[in-house]
Amino acid sequence: MTINIAIVPVAGLGTSVLPLTKSQPKEMLAVGRKPVVQYVVEELASNGIERILFITSQGKSSITAHFDIDETLTQYLRETGRESNLVELDYERQNIEYFYTRQRRQLGLGHAVLCAEPLVGKEPAVVALGDSIIGRHASSNIVSRMVDAYETEKADAVIALEPVNPADVAQYGIVNVSDDSGESLRITGAIEKPTTADAPSNLSIAARYVFNPTIYEALQKTPTDRGGNLQLTDAIAYLIDQGAKVIGIKLQEDVKRYDIGNFESYFKTFLEFTLTDPEFGTQMQACVRDYLNRQERQE
Repeated sequence: MTINIAIVPVAGLGTSVLPLTKSQPKEMLAVGRKPVVQYVVEELASNGIERILFITSQGKSSITAHFDIDETLTQYLRETGRESNLVELDYERQNIEYFYTRQRRQLGLGHAVLCAEPLVGKEPAVVALGDSIIGRHASSNIVSRMVDAYETEKADAVIALEPVNPADVAQYGIVNVSDDSGESLRITGAIEKPTTADAPSNLSIAARYVFNPTIYEALQKTPTDRGGNLQLTDAIAYLIDQGAKVIGIKLQEDVKRYDIGNFESYFKTFLEFTLTDPEFGTQMQACVRDYLNRQERQE
């Protein structure tokens, strides 16, 4: 791919999943065998990304440590006869360069992306939210599909889309499209967390983006919301208003977004990944069935 850098915002406070996030980043919460952000990185690596810029904040040092090569741990495993565990550290040696910069104030996702401008400069880049996994166990090619669309359509931005229940549109950025029948959808409008009545569709923005550098100017010219936050969705709407070509690519029907932004979605994601674990999934399914049967008998 011609685009090989991704911006991964991980600066949010995770207040919707307190107290889990009191002393650890929500992106480091375990889902099955791995922390959420590891799935994100592995997805990006499998889609040809070779450089990742994390937008961090205070209290996120464990993310940096997680992707460092830990020679002491490697040596310990070898010396104690636990070489079989080394495979679990293979992700440390992926062909990826890691960079880190700080979002010093919590001013929204748009502001986090804007923090990347001095480092990314004039390059187009992928943006992948660090608290959202795309595809079960991160088995998704959505980023490759989006980069292909960016190049073939000569787009200014490409947005991953996922249909959601109309009753849930208030939880997402929602877009309007001129025609939803093709592979590449022309996005004609975007609104952050609309009411059901105001939502132009049920197509939600699914945590993956491709932008050319015009996004930074759009972010600089986009007003903040009532809470003083700079919303990335509002900057996308600004681009559209300025005549930019913004394309949407739907997730494939067998691929979905797993979000750990609240307890309900986190519990569902953890459960699904556990029940489909290649080694323990069948055993865990039996445990769940046994538990539910016992609950029914008690009732």
